[in-house]
Amino acid sequence: MEYRDLFDKNRKPLGERVAKGEKFDKGKYIVVVMVFIENSKGEILLQKRSEAKGGKWATTGGHPTSGQSSLEGMLTELKEEIGVNVDKNELVLFKTMKTPKTFVDLYYLHKDIDIKDTKLQTSEVQDIAWFTKAQIEDLVKSGQFFMPHYQGAYTEYLKLDFGKGNE
Repeated sequence: MEYRDLFDKNRKPLGERVAKGEKFDKGKYIVVVMVFIENSKGEILLQKRSEAKGGKWATTGGHPTSGQSSLEGMLTELKEEIGVNVDKNELVLFKTMKTPKTFVDLYYLHKDIDIKDTKLQTSEVQDIAWFTKAQIEDLVKSGQFFMPHYQGAYTEYLKLDFGKGNE
């Protein structure tokens, strides 16, 4: 069984945990991590979620397991979902958003990843590809983008000055 740590409204650890998928009381929060991977062309690496997870395009992300920091959780998700190892110093935490049940830590990674060198966790990911910002907007308009990753998270990424590549 996989567990997640619970936090109060100020992100102070409560010393409690909850099983993956289990409901928890209002006023308690879990951590979610997401990463925007941008290559030197200004393209964003997206993953197509497995059919069991809705089959839409999204960023790489997930939940740190109990005892993991946000950064450790992000490193784990990159390795598990797309088979990419990165040094912790390559990841930049650029925003934390608070929702009614989560703290969402948004990371940025500038890295030219060769898709041929990746290994997908097929239970969660069926494909990965590089997209321009215009192509991502087309995915959104056509209903092919996982909207929870777009609303808030992707729009926050667009505010960054990290890489103003292909618009």
